[in-house]
Amino acid sequence: MRTHFCGLVDEALVGQTVTLCGWADVARDLGGLCFIDLRDHEGIVQIVAEPSDAAGNAAVVEAAARVGYEDCLRITGTVRRRQSVNPKIRTGQVEVVATQIELLNKAEPLPFHAHENPGEDIRLKYRYLDLRTPQMQRMMRTRIKLVQALRRWLDARGFQDIETPILTKATPEGARDFLVPARMHPGEFYALPQSPQLFKQILMMAGFDRYYQIARCFRDEALRADRQLEFTQLDMEFAWVSERDVQDTVEEMIRVVFREVMDVELANPFPRMTYAEAMRRYGSDKPDLRNPMEFTDIADLVKTCEFKVFTDWANHADGRVVALRAPKGAQFSRKQIDDYGAHAAKFGAKGLAWMKIDDLGKGREGISSPIGKFLDDGTLDAILKATGAQSGDAIFFGAATYKSASDFMGALRLKLGKDLGLVAEGWAPLWVTDFPMFEWDDEENRFVALHHPFTAPAVDSIEEMRANAKTAVSRGYDMVLNGNEIGGGSIRIHNSQMQSAVFELLGIGAEEAEGKFGFLLDALKYGAPPHGGIAFGIDRIAALMAGTESIRDVIAFPKTTTAQCLMTGAPSPVPDAQLAEVHVSVREKPAK
Repeated sequence: MRTHFCGLVDEALVGQTVTLCGWADVARDLGGLCFIDLRDHEGIVQIVAEPSDAAGNAAVVEAAARVGYEDCLRITGTVRRRQSVNPKIRTGQVEVVATQIELLNKAEPLPFHAHENPGEDIRLKYRYLDLRTPQMQRMMRTRIKLVQALRRWLDARGFQDIETPILTKATPEGARDFLVPARMHPGEFYALPQSPQLFKQILMMAGFDRYYQIARCFRDEALRADRQLEFTQLDMEFAWVSERDVQDTVEEMIRVVFREVMDVELANPFPRMTYAEAMRRYGSDKPDLRNPMEFTDIADLVKTCEFKVFTDWANHADGRVVALRAPKGAQFSRKQIDDYGAHAAKFGAKGLAWMKIDDLGKGREGISSPIGKFLDDGTLDAILKATGAQSGDAIFFGAATYKSASDFMGALRLKLGKDLGLVAEGWAPLWVTDFPMFEWDDEENRFVALHHPFTAPAVDSIEEMRANAKTAVSRGYDMVLNGNEIGGGSIRIHNSQMQSAVFELLGIGAEEAEGKFGFLLDALKYGAPPHGGIAFGIDRIAALMAGTESIRDVIAFPKTTTAQCLMTGAPSPVPDAQLAEVHVSVREKPAK
């Protein structure tokens, strides 16, 4: 139907006849002289319908005058140089003088204009219109280029693209599974995979050595800007490797991909930081290194002060008292400080103590703080010295359990860095390593795996791991970029006895382990090689590359935060007859 794409018409085609197909992005009738900006996925070109003595030209001008916004058109014409160049578009040096305009499909009045900014619900309901917009086309093409670059790099280095099952077995750890009733096995269910984890490990045991897959994964969990029910990850696994083998390989891959897709050079090598150091300095296991603000632990300075909140947590075995200096923060009004307290409360803070240093030279008289009266001169001076506070700064304090104080102060650090304009431009990659093996869950009164239960501990001795479960370190690692975890992996357990011991520490008894993971435990007995891997979030990387904070902008058909597809109306009720076929009945919804 066409000879060229709209966005690729250039000066090399001047004098030639072209046939183009696209949508009317803009249509202007200037009283016999009509202009149409014709748009396809490659871009926009200006079409001109002008009066002349040529036979049939009046019909072309008449057809152009009837064109409406988003009409679907096929236009034939001659390429010529524009008198008024438009440097904002790729085709801005030329235009097409129409000799034929064919209306392929008339568009009804649209619910929103491509150059407007409607609410997200409207955009998702009419996603096909939203995806036509140049901004969405650009972001989706960024994602496409990312995936293409990843595949090129992996294929060239001998990685094997192997598909793993979508209908699989329910797992007891992590997020909730999506369940699928098995029609041929009444009362039994498949689960959609949260990741291909066990299958890719078994592929290593089967001798495939280097595996990858652009895998669709599913987790029935709450949605947010960087999380969807179904998502895409680059899944990778290597046999006969250590942590550094995996990390060095994928680090080079990410550098090459950013160079190809974004023309960006990332650091070489990426800096490295242990989990413990990241939590100590930034209160996060995915710190944004573009933000220079760091924590100062002051528990030793306030153990005997008169402020009970500080002393209680400073003397608690699992407590933390931390200070965060905000450069130029003395400018904050009381309302702004209260707003920061409310922000910290969203992440678990019971309160947020603060101090403004108006004039350091005046000592106590130059400081305003609701807790100042509880700090003697020696303690106050020690805090100011430890934090490096200067006149015009503010200091915020957090006191709670180590994890809770780290969480809410880490969230405060991010907000302060943004509000104070401290976050540098550019890209800050980082490896975070040496994660804890386990976390203690107070609600369930048991250990849970920080990564997943197939991650190897840093020790080879089962006895040593059991004896030091609370402080055990795993062989897990994450790749972080600008404060986002874009990839997470580990060296896996390749010994059946160690895997059984980890299950036991996680509260998974021998009978349950055999029922749910018997196939894995068996496979580990038959010469399983040392192996490890990593998975990268395609959606998150694409969003970073596209410059958007929401992964919904780089997913063609995402769900809303209420887990709905507004375009199709999913999820939706299913007829009783269809439910009966899969041996499922639905309980009545509880009354509100």
